[in-house]
Amino acid sequence: MSGGRGGMLWFIRPGRTPPVPAESGRSANRLMSSLPIRCLAFVAFAVTFGCLAMAPGAAAASFEEARSAFTEGRFEEAARIAETLDTSSGQALAARALAIHAYYVLEEDDDTREPLLLRSIELAKRAVEIDPDNADAHIMLAATLGRHAQVISSLEASNRGYAEKIREAAETALGIDPDLVPALLTLGRWHSELIGVMGSFLARTLYGAREEEALAFLERAFELAPESKDVALEYALGLLMLDDDEYRDKAHDLLILAVGIPSRDAYEAIIHAEAARHLEGLED
Repeated sequence: MSGGRGGMLWFIRPGRTPPVPAESGRSANRLMSSLPIRCLAFVAFAVTFGCLAMAPGAAAASFEEARSAFTEGRFEEAARIAETLDTSSGQALAARALAIHAYYVLEEDDDTREPLLLRSIELAKRAVEIDPDNADAHIMLAATLGRHAQVISSLEASNRGYAEKIREAAETALGIDPDLVPALLTLGRWHSELIGVMGSFLARTLYGAREEEALAFLERAFELAPESKDVALEYALGLLMLDDDEYRDKAHDLLILAVGIPSRDAYEAIIHAEAARHLEGLED
């Protein structure tokens, strides 16, 4: 991934997500370098946009205009357009676009960055308020909470209860739609991240995270969407967090699959770059 802008609005700066480590998925280095709450952000973002659908009653032209801006990498513009729609799907799209603009486009020392991320959380909450039965809105709430967690201290994220809130939002989405792939992936990665960072005993004791649940959620998501670039990536990363010795070969195959699927838009360009970076790290 390029560290400079390179004319693109969807670049990812190196180091913003945890690199694939060479050691075991339960190594002390991983425990020291990342914390569970801050590892969850990319998951929901990576899997949600493809499932956002226009809610009944939404202004079709405006929603499609916003969605077009998003897929082309004009995230701030997409957020501005989508926010004007008084629909759950519009607010959810605005939340996602604004958070991606703040996190990937703005510089890390930009004073507007955190306020925009907080605004994205409010937009996601608004999407839930408008339609509590919109599963995508709940997943977007999980995603925006995770993004904000990545730019604040681990202590503050913990005090805000972000790990619990992310799980609650994802479980609510899954309760609405048991086959919602973003919800399945988010929960799979929720369990795997906690186990990879804290170890199975602490993760189970403190948060109720379990390896068997992580594997079940991830495998179900892959069964439902075996040709999805983002599903292949998140499945691979979940396996590596659980144990990158035991699951290394399977994760490698999944990353190759993710890289081999063509990127169709700016969103998938993020996924592609992420998959390529992790594959390179795994092969070093």
